[in-house]
Amino acid sequence: MTNGADTHCPYCALQCAMTLTTPAAPAAKGLTPAPQPGSDPVPEQSAAILDVAGRDFPTNRGGLCRKGWTSASLLNHPGRVTEPLFRGADGVHRPIGWDEALDRITAAVKSTRARHGADAVGVFGGGGLTNEKAYQLGKFARLALGTSRIDYNGRFCMSSAAAAGMRAFGLDRGLPFPLEDLDSASTILMLGSNVAETMPPFVQHLQGARDAGGLIVVDPRRSATAAFTSDGGGLHLQPLPGTDLALLLGLSHVVIHEGLADAGYIAERTSGYGALVRSVAAYWPERVQSLTGVPAGLIRDTARRLADGSRQGGSYILTGRGVEQHVDGTDTATAAINLSLLLGLPGSARSGYGTLTGQGNGQGGREHGQKADQLPGYRKITDPAARAHMAAVWGVPESLIPGPGLPAVQLLKSLGQPDGVRCLFVHGANVAVSAPDANAVIAGLRSLDFLVVCDFFRSETAAEADLILPVTQWAEEEGTLTNLEGRVLRRRRALDPPPGVRSELWIMARLAEALDAPSMFSEDPETVFEELRLASSGGLADYAGIDYAMLDRGEAAYWPYPAGSTGTPRLFLDSFAHADGRAVFTPVTPRRRASSAAADAANAADRAGKPMTLITGRLMEHYQSGAQTRRVAALAAAQPEARLQIHPAAAAAQGIAEGDVVSISNGRGEVSCRAELSTDIRPETVFLPFHFPELESANRLTEAATDPISGMPEFKFSHVWVRPGAANLRANELQKEGAL
Repeated sequence: MTNGADTHCPYCALQCAMTLTTPAAPAAKGLTPAPQPGSDPVPEQSAAILDVAGRDFPTNRGGLCRKGWTSASLLNHPGRVTEPLFRGADGVHRPIGWDEALDRITAAVKSTRARHGADAVGVFGGGGLTNEKAYQLGKFARLALGTSRIDYNGRFCMSSAAAAGMRAFGLDRGLPFPLEDLDSASTILMLGSNVAETMPPFVQHLQGARDAGGLIVVDPRRSATAAFTSDGGGLHLQPLPGTDLALLLGLSHVVIHEGLADAGYIAERTSGYGALVRSVAAYWPERVQSLTGVPAGLIRDTARRLADGSRQGGSYILTGRGVEQHVDGTDTATAAINLSLLLGLPGSARSGYGTLTGQGNGQGGREHGQKADQLPGYRKITDPAARAHMAAVWGVPESLIPGPGLPAVQLLKSLGQPDGVRCLFVHGANVAVSAPDANAVIAGLRSLDFLVVCDFFRSETAAEADLILPVTQWAEEEGTLTNLEGRVLRRRRALDPPPGVRSELWIMARLAEALDAPSMFSEDPETVFEELRLASSGGLADYAGIDYAMLDRGEAAYWPYPAGSTGTPRLFLDSFAHADGRAVFTPVTPRRRASSAAADAANAADRAGKPMTLITGRLMEHYQSGAQTRRVAALAAAQPEARLQIHPAAAAAQGIAEGDVVSISNGRGEVSCRAELSTDIRPETVFLPFHFPELESANRLTEAATDPISGMPEFKFSHVWVRPGAANLRANELQKEGAL
């Protein structure tokens, strides 16, 4: 029985370092460690099977957020799934043995392939899986199942920023520099990210820019992060939802036309400048003000501050999901990169551009093979040389490796269709809550011939499964993850899993054997990682020089880390990853957004007034679909339900008061929750967190429209109608009648 470990938090990509230990004796339990800067107060841990303590590390410096402090409470949660559960004809899940579970899966896969072909079997992975599990899942799909139909929930999170980074730099790593570099910056422009709530220890790294008056936050809401700009800390730009691209073009226009661009850098290190100049000519500040609602003076101020910072104390531009989760997300991220190149930021020793990875292994999870179009090491699945390399590592003919599959939204749309996926494996995802147009996704799950879900709780997706497989939680397994800096970290086992629980590596190895798969499938994480090193060698995301021993010694390991090197903490210092060593300006312009109300139009006659724009996002207390955090008592008590943030003026127009139950609807679905009135949001915009299921599920309203380049869904722009709930509506009518 293991009784503790130095490891990392199971939640976001900041991957805060923590130490897990056996709980102290009751007499000592009153000793509560003091919270570190940037962290929340330490909650009670008495119910947890392990004690959690923040550990000093460059990203979190000993701090943890509420989710991290309470993370161990889930390890012995009474709702934990600890044996395979099979759904009978009556719809009830009942325990079965592992041998029977594996036999049923094997039979379902063989039957589906025989009747519909190999691509009728699909796999949906997750950005929280370790590198080892993500790597072997891609291999399992392609060799054991023989399918091209694999993708993962990182398509909902990082795909637009990744596509933009690849076309500009030839390489995608969220932060191409250590997070600590931000400490010395005098100016930081942060677009579409609310780190104060999503990864609170991060805010320590913003303090230098705030002290210099140079923290600039772009967000339609006055979020907790935007609030840090007050009292001389910087600027808050509050554009209309969906207009970030126009705003960035306006900033580039000012940089060019006021002579603020770094001409030497542009000439020596970039290509495509002339076309970019022409593309932003029509976006002068006053016109951009009319498009975005951001005052022209603030646009000029922002551009000048960025330029001053790049020359004096360092400037950084950081993007997050708020500007990327759009049908033009790749172009918007590209516009941010273009602005950073104009100022000479990428590849500088004290400035830069980066994007903030969200999920715990959002970076590593997209590098090693669970994306529809990608092989390990960030290799393109259509590249003959990449395919030959992987065939050699796996010891199979190249012809056995399928071609590209379907990105996540298309994969989910195909569920149960005649030529789509009929048998689905889900690992580390809760698509019934997290996917866009969730009602359609749930219908697709229910139309499958067979659904297998690997999880440690009966999530909303698991509830739809024919078979639920109980798998290890983070503190029960060994492995590696790659954080938002591209730093590879060790996850260490702190205790043994419950007797009936198995690792997903074990499950894949047993099923591969039952399906007569070629190549080797191991249940040992280090063995899998050694194969991953070979698979990634020579690729863009090269891990060949990294091993468990060096990570256990505490050595920093930033990829690319070719064998014999010392890794790459800072990318692009000498050249970019394109063949000529230059970064590429790619001109982008806003496209007219097709009305997401195509389905709404047919129902508009039933709704009064104009539609509002819904944006979705996170709360401090919850993570992703909430499948874990909604089960933590302290977190659920702090945020027990979804609340619609709405401006008081908009609420008054509909007769809505604070705490009233409201209906939010469009042609895709309807959500019911309480109203939270706030002047922190624009009057035409409403905000709903996406952590909650069923009638509070924000993704019942979001559209499955996607960016044509990245496949990213349009999470941050949906037309909705907001009106009082039925009870409130009747109360308002009675009040009006009484006034007559």
